[in-house]
Amino acid sequence: MPDHYNSADPGNLFFYTVESDEAGQRLDTFIARRLADCSRSHAALLIRQGFVKVDDLCCKPGYRLKTSDSVEARIPSPAPTDLVAEPLPLEIIFEDPDLLVINKPAAMVVHPAAGHSTGTLVNGILYHCPDLEGIGAEKRPGIVHRLDKDTSGILVVAKNSRAHNELSRQFKDRSIRKHYLALVAGSPKADQGSIDLPVGRHPVERKKMSTQSRRGREALTLWHARERFRGATLLDIELKTGRTHQIRVHCQAAGFPIVGDPVYGRKKSISQMTAGNPALQAVFKGVKRQMLHAYRLGFSHPADGRLLTFEAPLPGDMVGLLDQLRSFNEKNIYHEGHEVHQGK
Repeated sequence: MPDHYNSADPGNLFFYTVESDEAGQRLDTFIARRLADCSRSHAALLIRQGFVKVDDLCCKPGYRLKTSDSVEARIPSPAPTDLVAEPLPLEIIFEDPDLLVINKPAAMVVHPAAGHSTGTLVNGILYHCPDLEGIGAEKRPGIVHRLDKDTSGILVVAKNSRAHNELSRQFKDRSIRKHYLALVAGSPKADQGSIDLPVGRHPVERKKMSTQSRRGREALTLWHARERFRGATLLDIELKTGRTHQIRVHCQAAGFPIVGDPVYGRKKSISQMTAGNPALQAVFKGVKRQMLHAYRLGFSHPADGRLLTFEAPLPGDMVGLLDQLRSFNEKNIYHEGHEVHQGK
């Protein structure tokens, strides 16, 4: 029995008799369909841990049911999480009984991990929501998607299993609308384009992702140039898939890495663009993180299906950098084959 289940808790007991039209179903599929707000993966976990029996016997998740089989399922109450609740400042854009929509600042880690056991977004959410229903077997928030530590912007968090399952489905079906603003080094020749390259673990540097992975997964990024500067371009990016580090990896592969990216940025890119111009070099020297911001997120509410769209303004460091670049453009009429477009 896993530690996060309360084995002394009788939980909720359910009894089912398999009908003829249900014969042949996998046990985990059967349980997921019969129990409200239960995903197939959660059903499989309950089965593996002995909370589901068929004719008083423990079975595997893939067991094929027979007509008149007697299925017993015990759903234990969520046990308290071992994560620490902390009174951290959270910029909450929207909240209801099912969801939290948060504007995450740069430098905040989303979920506790090695080296980041406290001070994370999850620690802050647990303090903000002391009566959190929880996901699966633990009272914890449902992190449906993540942003890298130094990427700022919008995150949606599920407060219960129903919301978590439905939002996870939308991400899987690619019906979630995800838009980012990225300041990249260089000046793409076209005004818009797409990057359709598989992304997977780097073949040599295992902590990095790459478009040259031996086991890359489909990844698609759409972009258009919103504003051009000397040495950099502001891109509006729509993420059609959600691979780890996808935007950062794709921009690097396309030849215009994100300004300030310590892992996928090309140090020579900006130095070449600013060669012989100390004033412009000084502008970029102050960049402390990758200039990437998740500014818009759209999805269907998991409870009532209404369409929701949220936006988060650019953080101060990006606003300051863009203002300096605009000022530089005005003082040094920059065309280089492109008209200078003022930001909207």
